[in-house]
Amino acid sequence: MKRFPALLALLLVASPLLAQSPADEDPYAKARELIADIGRIVAPNGVQESLVVTLGGARQAISVRGVDRENPILLFIHGGPGSVEMPIAWTFQRPWEDFFTVVQWDQRGAGKSYALNDPQALAPTMKPERYREDAIELIEFLRERYGKRKVFLLGHSWGSAVGLMVAAKRPDLLHAYIGVGQLIDVRENERVGMAWAIERLKETNNFAAVREIESLRPYPDEGPFTIENADRWRRWANQFGALAAYRPDANFYFRAPRLSPDYTPADIQGWNDGSLLSVKTLWPYMADLSFSDLRRLEVPVVLFLGRHDYTTPSSIAEKWLERLEAPKKLAIWFEHSAHLPMVEEPGRVLAALVQHVRPLDSSAGTTPVATARQHGSRAQMTRWPAAAAPVSRAGVAGPGVSQPREGCDCGDFVR
Repeated sequence: MKRFPALLALLLVASPLLAQSPADEDPYAKARELIADIGRIVAPNGVQESLVVTLGGARQAISVRGVDRENPILLFIHGGPGSVEMPIAWTFQRPWEDFFTVVQWDQRGAGKSYALNDPQALAPTMKPERYREDAIELIEFLRERYGKRKVFLLGHSWGSAVGLMVAAKRPDLLHAYIGVGQLIDVRENERVGMAWAIERLKETNNFAAVREIESLRPYPDEGPFTIENADRWRRWANQFGALAAYRPDANFYFRAPRLSPDYTPADIQGWNDGSLLSVKTLWPYMADLSFSDLRRLEVPVVLFLGRHDYTTPSSIAEKWLERLEAPKKLAIWFEHSAHLPMVEEPGRVLAALVQHVRPLDSSAGTTPVATARQHGSRAQMTRWPAAAAPVSRAGVAGPGVSQPREGCDCGDFVR
């Protein structure tokens, strides 16, 4: 199996998975069976489905899990690009399923979806706006299948860029938008992250590494905006906990799929291959992706901010949220997390979802939609107040370079 670099790009959660044995010698098979049984949904009104849906002409895999179909749907949009979180979900998601019907989605060309399509034919379609449209189509599918008017949308890392594009275009589909490891501006992300890494290296007198990072300049401002440049500074930053707080790496996270009841060794290979395809294809578009000028959303916005996150520096997202106009906005800090709070502080993430997100269900206290809507129909638009809401900063359960390729329809989000 090919191995990834430490991080190939800004949002790539690179896979340092080690090669596994052939399926008939898989040492993790029995453990996966046990984990699957422990996590099995047995409640009478529960749902546990693995489906393949066609979105934008591409077959894509989803999982749907929850103990009560009456609960609101939460759609999780994974990071990367191409770094699926369905095979990680077993480590943190089961308690969420008491309060939400949680949907994990392997995006086009990624994870389990990689083998469902011809990668060469798929590559030309892999543009940011296509992922936005895929997400909207998926939400419409979920509304129809499960009889819901709206869903909660949670975007992590690269998925937070997709999520913001959806929230901007179709707020009528959402109870609220939740950003985790929120991406706001790719180039500013690189500037802040590089400066932080240099500071940490100077503190440890590693001036050879400082010179290595400084040799990348004028990146990220000018010159080639390459995956290799992003990886060269990030491999040093990660040693200081930029990806996983207090850890020199995130191997615990990347090895978790070996025990996932949703993933086979072949699926893990698809994660590896799909991540390579996704980053190679999408990086030229992402170089100038920015939401800095997005000043208004017609949907509540909640950001989960890791205090130690320098993969997508939280300070950038915090400042953006202060400028944003929205009917409600909330910044929730996770003091012992970097870029992966759902696995770094799973209890506090659950508390934040229950205390601050779940009450934003705009259908609470009403009878859920009983009849399925036709796929593709437009939902009733909800008009929110025009005034900007103040940013609330909540504790959780206690104190606590290339221009975009021709044809990219990313609108206001690409310089």
